[in-house]
Amino acid sequence: MRISAHTVCTAIRDDIVNGVLPPGSRLAEEQLAQRYGVSRVPVREALRTLESEGFVVSRRHAGACVAQPGEQETADLLDIRALLEPLGAARAAQRRTEAHLKVLRGLVRLGRQRAGQGQEADLRSLGDWFHETIAQATCSPALTTLLVQIRRKMTWLYAGEPVSRAAAVWQERGALVDAIARGDAERARSLAAAQIERTAPVRRQHRPITVRTPKPAVNMARGQI
Repeated sequence: MRISAHTVCTAIRDDIVNGVLPPGSRLAEEQLAQRYGVSRVPVREALRTLESEGFVVSRRHAGACVAQPGEQETADLLDIRALLEPLGAARAAQRRTEAHLKVLRGLVRLGRQRAGQGQEADLRSLGDWFHETIAQATCSPALTTLLVQIRRKMTWLYAGEPVSRAAAVWQERGALVDAIARGDAERARSLAAAQIERTAPVRRQHRPITVRTPKPAVNMARGQI
């Protein structure tokens, strides 16, 4: 079975975001191909995509490495988020479909449930899914791509909201979905901006980079492609 470069790109990106591949670590095509059970061709394409997204850099005589963003770059990311996410919320209110609303309402319901149960691991994935759905609800491919990329980098570089605020965070997200459902673009914009403002003090704490024990090789196919 042929594994696409997109699938390999997602796997490498996830390992970078989760700290399995720490900043500065070398990304040798042959080793990555063995790790994910694919040939070097989709790995090479995946690394080019990740370089365009800012997760990977190419160094002369050293090849590809995981990027090491500086303090200024990570701080700028917060400012970019503060501009784009309220815009995305407003566009979602204007353009969302019933399918988008169904997913968003389901995520809020699950998020509130998991927050009440203190299931931290589930909350992170649900939060990512929530924001990606709002990005898709803008019905703008360019804006969706930017919003999703910013969200992934936020997860990579910054600490998330404290678990103690999880219930309040999902209440806020529920209010945002209500505004989007009513088509109230200005209300959605202001709610998104307020949420960002409330989390800014936490986000200003740069996420400590920890080197995690690498997972066993991930065979994405039974054989090489």
